[in-house]
Amino acid sequence: MYRVIRADAIIRTTARLVERVRDRFPESGLLQVSEEILAVARESDERRALIRRPNLPLRAGVAVLIAIGIALCALVVRNVRVTEEVWYASNFIQASESLLGDVVFLGAGIAFLVTLETRMKRGRALSAINELRALAHIIDMHQLTKDPEMVLAQHVPTAASPERRLTPFELNRYLDYCSEMLAIVSKIAGLYVQSFPDSQALAAVDEIESLTTGLSQKIWQKLVILDRYTKDEPR
Repeated sequence: MYRVIRADAIIRTTARLVERVRDRFPESGLLQVSEEILAVARESDERRALIRRPNLPLRAGVAVLIAIGIALCALVVRNVRVTEEVWYASNFIQASESLLGDVVFLGAGIAFLVTLETRMKRGRALSAINELRALAHIIDMHQLTKDPEMVLAQHVPTAASPERRLTPFELNRYLDYCSEMLAIVSKIAGLYVQSFPDSQALAAVDEIESLTTGLSQKIWQKLVILDRYTKDEPR
């Protein structure tokens, strides 16, 4: 039960996070980001099911094409007439090179057709993972200007400073929600390779994990600093 990532559990966790963000920041852009993550989480269950499902029409078409190719090769071999001149060194080398080239070409064609389904699935998985990478960067953009210095008394804003209305406690919650969203994004990415352990997809998910971990570390550095000024406030 606890050996796989469950899509329904991710969706429930994300939905609960959306409600928490709505309660604290009902008019913020962060709420829209959280709702988008929830939509992506719901879509991920269908998309990974599509990736996992065998493409039977494609497999049947590939099998037919391979059978036709092998039959044509067999027909050519059957109609070949071997004469004594073939065994001369120059003729034999030329015939061998031609035969070897045909075999390599046929093998490459068969390999292309056999791996076609895997490459199509990989494309879908990488496309979905790239969307998650973009979401992670969007989350980072939302927390970018939320610095602990904004709640310090000695902070003096300039005319170009972003508008900052959050209290220390609200800033703590905002940053914490961003960190939770990054964790959810990485877990959604893990769904795509759970039943499709493709090497390129696995590498892409590892990159997402490294990205979200690095971004979360930046957030937690802010939270540690901020904790000095919020430890006396209610949690």
